[in-house]
Amino acid sequence: MDELSNPSGRVLIINTNDSAANVEDVLKGLASDRRLEILRYLGGHTCSVNEIADALGMPASTVTMHVNMLEKAGLIRTELKPASRGLQKVCVRLYDQVVVALPSGERPTGNTIDVAMPIGAYVDCSVMPTCGIASETGIIGHFDDPTTFYDPERVRAQLLWFKQGYVEYRFPNRLPANARLDSLQVSLEMCSEAPLHNHDWHSDVTMWINECEIGTWTCPGDFGGERGALTPLWWEEWNSQYGLLKIWKVTSAGTYVDGVRISGVTPDELQLRQNPFIPVRLGVQEDAVNVGGLNIFGRYFGNYPQDIVMRLRYHPAESAGAP
Repeated sequence: MDELSNPSGRVLIINTNDSAANVEDVLKGLASDRRLEILRYLGGHTCSVNEIADALGMPASTVTMHVNMLEKAGLIRTELKPASRGLQKVCVRLYDQVVVALPSGERPTGNTIDVAMPIGAYVDCSVMPTCGIASETGIIGHFDDPTTFYDPERVRAQLLWFKQGYVEYRFPNRLPANARLDSLQVSLEMCSEAPLHNHDWHSDVTMWINECEIGTWTCPGDFGGERGALTPLWWEEWNSQYGLLKIWKVTSAGTYVDGVRISGVTPDELQLRQNPFIPVRLGVQEDAVNVGGLNIFGRYFGNYPQDIVMRLRYHPAESAGAP
């Protein structure tokens, strides 16, 4: 399953080619008039189980059962909050649309390597304020202090931001000996970096792979004012809340971002055989047309439950010469 943001709200895309068990959970979660009624009510409210029961005229025990199914499906999130007597379960709806992609009949080749990299696991950086790092539970270091990016606690980062500069990651190079690289893909959630937030704040974000500049994509804005699906409640809504899930892909036909060609760089130009690791650098250059900064979101911040993910597709040695 994939998720994305668009002007009409947060969208959950269910790919039925995916064998993940929670695909069935989502479909079961939607297969009930009462659960749909709860989802409809939560579209305009963040409220407790008892409040839902009172508003919809259902027993609290019935609401609890349906809420548990919706949470298992990943359609809502619940948190325990202090009440006048003990704790109460507060419910938040995570998506505004659900799209079902029917099976395409495609079969994976098996010649694919995926590696997920936590956003705090960068090995090099050079950043300028505004800048900072946040974990799932609080701020790391100090706001607008570049030395924070060297704090050992950075490995817990779930959100990092800077106005100009770069961060660099090293992914393990797990290509088999003599295999031919067909494509390299990097996906991550990101947005521009404006004071607080600004949906119309362009930023030219550049990616380098193994010191080869593969291209630049212009981010349209820094998104806030509405809480990200995964963004913790302690993070104020006027700050950056979520980004766009962007897929950068280097192929034999050139380099693309979400299917739009941005350069002619191909896998051969990356020369990946020289190192046991694959350096990936993300940044905003000093001489960019739009120096609008960069926010990078981890799996517990924003709208997408993923780290930075690299995918390598290749032909194994025995078929490396095949068309």
